[in-house]
Amino acid sequence: MSHGFETLAIHAGQDPEARTGAVIPPIYQTSTYAQDAVGAPRLGYEYSRSGNPTRDALQECLAALEGGPVGLAFASGLAAEDTLLRAVCQPGDHVVIPDDAYGGTYRLFARVAQRWGLEFSPAKVSDPAAIRAAVQPGRTKIVWVETPTNPLLGIADIAALAAVAHDAGALLVVDNTFASPYLQQPIAFGADVVVHSTTKYIGGHSDVVGGALVVADAGLGEELRYHQNAMGAINGPFDAWLTLRGIKTLGVRMDRHCDNAERLAGYLDGHAKVAQVIYPGLPSHPGHEVAVKQMRRFGGMISFRAAGGEEHAVDICNRAKLFVLAESLGGVESLIEHPGRMTHASAAGSPLEVPGDLVRLSVGIETVDDLLADLEQALG
Repeated sequence: MSHGFETLAIHAGQDPEARTGAVIPPIYQTSTYAQDAVGAPRLGYEYSRSGNPTRDALQECLAALEGGPVGLAFASGLAAEDTLLRAVCQPGDHVVIPDDAYGGTYRLFARVAQRWGLEFSPAKVSDPAAIRAAVQPGRTKIVWVETPTNPLLGIADIAALAAVAHDAGALLVVDNTFASPYLQQPIAFGADVVVHSTTKYIGGHSDVVGGALVVADAGLGEELRYHQNAMGAINGPFDAWLTLRGIKTLGVRMDRHCDNAERLAGYLDGHAKVAQVIYPGLPSHPGHEVAVKQMRRFGGMISFRAAGGEEHAVDICNRAKLFVLAESLGGVESLIEHPGRMTHASAAGSPLEVPGDLVRLSVGIETVDDLLADLEQALG
């Protein structure tokens, strides 16, 4: 019997604990486990880097939400990305990456993986022809996309890019952090691997850092599980428990994030002190039709360009009061930031450099009229 998303979020991997009937999975805060005999670990648990029941509950839930056979939880989103790259690629291989992406992802490719011998080419994820042109036959192992992208909220046609990647014998990897599995399930459209920073919408409360991979192929999942253990950047049991707690309300939170973001995007659109609003839910967004096809709703992230230029954008960020000036996103509280000087500073001078007049909002679940009032005063 199949279940709806909200039911899976509450129950997948989270049966009542067998010994006591505890409804919430326990935090197995242990590093090691007593074995029944030499070479006979109880229920397969021997050391918590290799396996932990709390992490296993989270991994099963993540797999169910994304519709894949294997989910894996990591210490951070970047730890998940690094493990994936080193499991799938080797020196001399090539990856196509977005020309608009999280600054930390770009830093991982440009400052870490490239020194290891992994080459990459940026391309526009909203243009399948540009992605195809960036592929190097015989060398490209991964086509890596975000949708929506960070911070310019570009939309990739997942099904179209899956065809491009598979024609080249490459994997399609989709960073689904901005959408969350509630709004978008890339595996259903042909993606091979889904990446998450679970720190963001999945955790949802700005109190835990984590990352995840969910795969479409069980064999690849087992290869990644081997590397997860061998490399060791695992999600700890308390972090896994906090993330599971957040997942339970993911659906209802995302609906409120979307409600509020739609109101704010409409308010900003056409505002005299805003040069451009970038939100996939606006019909003016060039990726709107694709987003309608593959997303349940359009998310809680808005970017806009300040009419007064970079200093105006910085002033808006500094004047906001209810919107907290902070990096990250996806929590219940609203955040504001200047990507060029904050989350994307590592991309300065690169093809992924973001406009200086850009402001990024992570719209929370507060009373929307209060958020509108704060933006009005911040715009000056």
